[in-house]
Amino acid sequence: MAETTSEPMSSADLRIGHLEVRLAESEAEIDAAQALRFRVFYEEMAARPTSEMAARRRDFDAFDGICDHLLVLDHSRGAGPERVVGTYRLIRRPMAQRAGRFYSMDEYDVGRILAQPGEILELGRSCVDSGHRTRPTMQLLWRGIAAYVFQHDIALMFGCASLPGTDPQALALPLSYLHHHHLAPEEIRPRALPERYVSMDLLPKDGIDPRAGVAELPPLIKGYLRLGGFVGDGAVIDEQFNTTDVCIVVKTDLVTEKYYRHYERRLEPGA
Repeated sequence: MAETTSEPMSSADLRIGHLEVRLAESEAEIDAAQALRFRVFYEEMAARPTSEMAARRRDFDAFDGICDHLLVLDHSRGAGPERVVGTYRLIRRPMAQRAGRFYSMDEYDVGRILAQPGEILELGRSCVDSGHRTRPTMQLLWRGIAAYVFQHDIALMFGCASLPGTDPQALALPLSYLHHHHLAPEEIRPRALPERYVSMDLLPKDGIDPRAGVAELPPLIKGYLRLGGFVGDGAVIDEQFNTTDVCIVVKTDLVTEKYYRHYERRLEPGA
């Protein structure tokens, strides 16, 4: 588990009823997050696990040891691993430097993002237990991210987000909508690696009904767009996860604006 560089997030204001969001505090909690990821990605969404993943019934990779794991805990489930009902993997620039790269670099050239000054954050491995895909759970995940962004003074977030299936033609409407309406500014635009590049410009802009395009987007991507998010140039087919990926880029202005005054008060001496 990665070390944090400032005061830990306070859980006092990161609760809704019996739900709480915070960073993982032990190897056991990280293991519970990996078990949740396995259930969602491989059992529910039909991703293809490696033989070791299948044997351990865990989703894991080398990045799990250098990142922060954001968790939603349902305290009504007791104190065991079953209380972990949501997770997000958070990788900051110093963590990626220790790993030698960001996870997204397997699919995208993110050089323009890396060239930006200040702290950046890669978001990934987001999932929520099937019985907890409710507004309070998602609100808590975003509150946790906002607190983390504020705590570490992060200016830019990015990461891969997925649409179900591996047939770009079947996804022509949402991919084209994203390309024509939400393409990232050139100075921060990631681009799919040449050997993995799949064009998103599948339909002409004037042939797209924006409402229909939005309607076909997964909830997570809609959430990023509500925060002013952009997409990179080109999609990538992920055969292991049975998805078509896009690279999301979000300037954190809108994330921090909503919570700025609150967390400023929390971080003041004596608060």
